[in-house]
Amino acid sequence: MNASPNVDYSEPVDLFSQQTRNRRRSAWLVVGFVLFFAWLGFGGDYIAYLYTQGGEPEQYQHVIPWFGVLLTLIGTGIAIHAWRSGPSDVLKSAGAREIIDPQNDVEQQYVNVVHEMAIASGLPNPRIWIVDDPDPNAFATGSDERNAHIAVTEGLLLTVDRSELQAVVAHELGHVKNLDVRLMTLLAALVGTIVLVSDGLWRVLFRSGVGGERRGGKKGGNPVALVLLVVWLLSWILAPIIVRFLALSVSRQREYLADAMSAQFTRNPLALASALEKIEHAAEPTKQIKRGTAHLCIADPLGRRVNMSDGWFAQRLGTHPPMAMRVARLKAMGYRSLKATG
Repeated sequence: MNASPNVDYSEPVDLFSQQTRNRRRSAWLVVGFVLFFAWLGFGGDYIAYLYTQGGEPEQYQHVIPWFGVLLTLIGTGIAIHAWRSGPSDVLKSAGAREIIDPQNDVEQQYVNVVHEMAIASGLPNPRIWIVDDPDPNAFATGSDERNAHIAVTEGLLLTVDRSELQAVVAHELGHVKNLDVRLMTLLAALVGTIVLVSDGLWRVLFRSGVGGERRGGKKGGNPVALVLLVVWLLSWILAPIIVRFLALSVSRQREYLADAMSAQFTRNPLALASALEKIEHAAEPTKQIKRGTAHLCIADPLGRRVNMSDGWFAQRLGTHPPMAMRVARLKAMGYRSLKATG
């Protein structure tokens, strides 16, 4: 069966190209994150130096870039923590519980399905989790194939049948095999950090009255310092927005590829199409999965309208392709397969 849909991808979508691209993007994401913190630190030091250099000799002169050194070290530490602990942080934020000893038939079937799909995909068995939420959804996280986690909601286990569950798990294992989980988990961890740090610094800035009189009692001052201050402050304003857009931009096309890989692993694209339709028709958004990890899920857990359409605007603001388009492509694959075998 030809498991790849007729999609005109703007980039190559074979497995090895996808893995190489995700490794490269993950590395650049960490480097960019550290450099961003370095700019905020050393940029702030330089601005403070320009604002204090005209003061009297006995007044404070900001000549030691302690803020830059401190923020660069903090950024490096956060990036290392996100690389090592991002998956556990994602699972903790969703309130997931690990299934080691299944307690009922539903959990046992889930464990069996994960092991079956791991064999079909040629991957080691991932760790298995359940999120106690009635809305059907699923996600994968981890740093690589050996450190992968599959999580589904309780609602999914009660909504889909066995073949549909296989298809959903196979979709998530497709993300693992592509190394999507590494890049998207890093994004989830770093997006949350940037938002928290930005909010915290803005509180400090407003309390300290940045932008008022400089030391020495003179208003105005060096125009270069003023421009740098504006750019520096804009960096803090725009940083959470930029990293959120980055998270959105990396997830949409990956869903199509993971759908195709699910069809390849299960040889049953119609099962995933049926599961996605059931997920789409669920009554409420997934409450346990937070905004910062929404791009990890098989379906938008927040139920946003932007993910229901296609086009330039939706491609830049939506975390997922339109469900109707995904289902249509899977059904087309299934019908072609039935026609070929019939």
